Amino acid sequence: MLAILAQHRHFDDARALLDEMRRASTASPAAVLLLIRRHCAARDVAGAVATFRALPSFGFCPGVAKFHGLLSGLCRYKNVQDADHLLMSSQKEFPFETKSFNIVLNGWCNIIASVREAKRFWNAMGNLGIDRDVVSYGSMISCFSKSGSLDSVMKLFNRMKEAGIAPDRKVYNAVVYALAKGCCVEEAKMLFQTMEEKKVAPDTATFNSLIGPLCKARRVQQAMETFHAMLGRGLPPSVRTFHALLNVARPSDVFDLLLWMKELRCEPEMDTYIMLIRKFCRWRQYESVEKLWSAMPANGLSPDRSAYIVLIHGLFLNGRLEEASKYYEEMKAKGFAPEQKTQEMIQAWLAGRELAKASALGRSKGGSVSLRLPRK
Repeated sequence: MLAILAQHRHFDDARALLDEMRRASTASPAAVLLLIRRHCAARDVAGAVATFRALPSFGFCPGVAKFHGLLSGLCRYKNVQDADHLLMSSQKEFPFETKSFNIVLNGWCNIIASVREAKRFWNAMGNLGIDRDVVSYGSMISCFSKSGSLDSVMKLFNRMKEAGIAPDRKVYNAVVYALAKGCCVEEAKMLFQTMEEKKVAPDTATFNSLIGPLCKARRVQQAMETFHAMLGRGLPPSVRTFHALLNVARPSDVFDLLLWMKELRCEPEMDTYIMLIRKFCRWRQYESVEKLWSAMPANGLSPDRSAYIVLIHGLFLNGRLEEASKYYEEMKAKGFAPEQKTQEMIQAWLAGRELAKASALGRSKGGSVSLRLPRK
């Protein structure tokens, strides 16, 4: 019940229920942290902090672990600036240590993905004398990797090893991705060998870090070779693996890849179908669009708002106006609000169709209609 109330943002009722649980001695730290996370999800930072401060009233000590839970909740839902400020202003109560800083650093690096803020916070750690560990380096390297700054990735990677900190799999994966994205494929493959020498076995994410950039660079043959190498190691491909391959697949190969996906027990997701519907609309292959649309329920998926919008736009731009209108009405009947652009597009076409009908009716009743002014 507490989870339902908090999920629907009935925070006053949720707090009242917590008070009842306290009086019945059934409240737990997990219940309070659940409420804190829902405040964070609602971007209600004040409510999250107030609930954390109220922990003693429920008989619980607001210790370091719970403080980390608050910071994690704030960062997870993009309240990283608030988490940053809270950390810096809570030194007396919660002395600075690496884990607290890593939570906020990860927020800047991987949630907000701001290189500028990540650098600022990284430098602040150094200035405050906070030890940086493999998690700290992993967050920064991941941030540089996503931004395409290969030079920064390699400099930090080398500095990390010089500091005597052994890279973990997450760090290696980020470096592999940066190398592959920077067209240094052979160097990325060599890093695979280094990982094995260091007893850090490559996993599915490692191979995805190579397959994704290869596909984006249209080096499909190399991507497929890497894919087969992954299967040869007994590693299961993920949806992300197949999305990279499907994104560069030829129309004739798409359904074979989808079948392969299912055979490997990697079920397509809604995003898979949305991506492919968009592609087949662009290829003007409407039969394949229909096939994909009808396959969704068979795979336990029900088209969502995004799927309808992509389908309607694709049909409309391909001149299949009646079908677009049909799915537009179906979308509204299911309670999905159309985008303004979609609504304007369909309404303009419907108005034009009604005008054409009225004009045709007028001609059938009174002959052709002249738009010329009568001569005097």
